Amino acid sequence: MPKSLNVKSITTWKEYNGRPFIIAGPCSAESEKQVLETAIGLKKTGKVDVLRAGIWKPRTRPNSFEGVGSAGLPWLKKAKQETGLPLTIEVANAKHVYEALKFGVDILWIGARTAANPFAMQEIATAMEGADVGVLIKNPINPDLELWVGAVERVYNAGIRKIGLIHRGFSTYEKSRFRNLPQWQIPIEMKSRLPQVSMLNDPSHIGGKRSLLLEIAQKAMDLNYDGLMIESHINPDAALSDAQQQVTPTRLAEILNNLVLREPMTHNDHVKSALDELRNKIDFYDDQLLEIVEQRMEVVKSIGQIKKENNMSILQNKRWEEIIYKSIEKGAQKGLSREFINRAFKAIHQESINLQTEIMNDSKVKR
Repeated sequence: MPKSLNVKSITTWKEYNGRPFIIAGPCSAESEKQVLETAIGLKKTGKVDVLRAGIWKPRTRPNSFEGVGSAGLPWLKKAKQETGLPLTIEVANAKHVYEALKFGVDILWIGARTAANPFAMQEIATAMEGADVGVLIKNPINPDLELWVGAVERVYNAGIRKIGLIHRGFSTYEKSRFRNLPQWQIPIEMKSRLPQVSMLNDPSHIGGKRSLLLEIAQKAMDLNYDGLMIESHINPDAALSDAQQQVTPTRLAEILNNLVLREPMTHNDHVKSALDELRNKIDFYDDQLLEIVEQRMEVVKSIGQIKKENNMSILQNKRWEEIIYKSIEKGAQKGLSREFINRAFKAIHQESINLQTEIMNDSKVKR
């Protein structure tokens, strides 16, 4: 897909209150009263652009609350009539699309599980053909950039031009303070590939708890995201799903009021000059890093040759554990996070294994 993708910025879809573009509402529509009270509370903040609510909830396991289904659509329609807030809901199949459009839903969003399924994405895209509707696509649940790009392509090929992205983090087996790892480098790469497409952040699903919302939202603003999708419930503690990550409309307003919005560019020549000087240093250090990694890989090749000649296995678990333990310990002394060291050295280790595998199999090492 070319970078000259002809899509409309989310800020042009409907009237909005200025950056950040805010989508808020309950994780799940639970009752007409709950939807209306939450919508009215959000409207009073003067900061919310679009009302969200889950109607069909894709749950990991059965026998949990899976949403009220189509019965909740009239509640949302009434909320729209009373507050004037446009609506967005999640759709996971063609039937959901038809039902949502029938009730005047303005924006459809596609969840992380659905975005990872090309069959489901094509079914949804086909159902959208000819509709004047906005579409927001969350990142796939697994960190696969091509799947995310492919989801955008399918919707774009269906003739939809109001397309936006939502970064909601990625599932992982690793222990983390986040519900879903942000892996900020992936949405940054996505934005680089599709710069015309608006990018929103979902702090609720990344953090998984209220205490992290402001921190994550601020990070998104610092990375120049266009907006946020945050779950808000009139009584979060009584919510039927994701209670720990929802906030009241009042608390949502407080979070948004505490955000610091920074400009992506500066017109101050002194600041520009200082940045240019520092960036030149970064370029110099990057070149040094690449040279050191190259030298390390040359040593890896020699190790691979010795292992081959002596019929030794490639993976040496004890040696790897020693490397990662020492690196994390030294990294901490230098102010580097455990998470960063772990990711960086795992990538280097994997490349080392790849090189030694090529040597073991008599493949030509192209480096």
